[in-house]
Amino acid sequence: MVILGWRKKYSDILKEFKYDEKKDKESAILLNTILEKSNTNEKVINLIKGKTVLVIGSGPSLSTAIKKLKKYKKTVKIAADSAIKPLVENGIIPDIIVTDLDGDENTLKKIGKTKSIFVVHAHGDNIEKLELAKKFKNCIGTSQSTPFNKIQNFGGFTDGDRGVFLANHYEAKKIILFGMDFGEQIGKFSKTKKSERKIKLMKLKKGEFLLEWLSTITKSELFTTSKPISGFEKISYKKLDIIIT
Repeated sequence: MVILGWRKKYSDILKEFKYDEKKDKESAILLNTILEKSNTNEKVINLIKGKTVLVIGSGPSLSTAIKKLKKYKKTVKIAADSAIKPLVENGIIPDIIVTDLDGDENTLKKIGKTKSIFVVHAHGDNIEKLELAKKFKNCIGTSQSTPFNKIQNFGGFTDGDRGVFLANHYEAKKIILFGMDFGEQIGKFSKTKKSERKIKLMKLKKGEFLLEWLSTITKSELFTTSKPISGFEKISYKKLDIIIT
């Protein structure tokens, strides 16, 4: 089931970014043929439902956040793929990776052999990369358009905010953001080229807008250790032990 109100949000994204819905659907159809039937969805439910979940992006504050994240080894972690390389290099293996396959390919393949679950997103610009999903032991597929068969739609736009929408869909009790700094500064881990800066900032702004919208309808408790975001309680690292239970 698609989150109520998503169709209008998706329509706005298509117009604002001049995306082609037909290509999004073609990509989703291809990913559906690549994915095998599995019980991965049940694994995600068991990981998230009723739990405290940490959602990790690759914003400027990730460098500081990594030191803190090491402390919470048993807490469920969902990471955007651009955050994977620095996390893995610091011994942190996320439970769930949300990706449209534009992150570090070698790291993705390496983690693909572990028990980590990949949530692979199909859209019009990554059709040629979808074969990479075959490398992942545990994998489910998503799309921004109409869900069908093995393709789901939890809502969200960028890898980071899709991770939050994912946690919301599977009824996390608490969702805490790390390294998700929606602003004018782009984190070094995102590897954004100078020529892509403008569009990257537009995407971050849209991601923030969608999370603000989600905060008005979710039943999950929302927190952020990153920059303040409307609808999320801003907390210090000192308060984490109290929040994470």
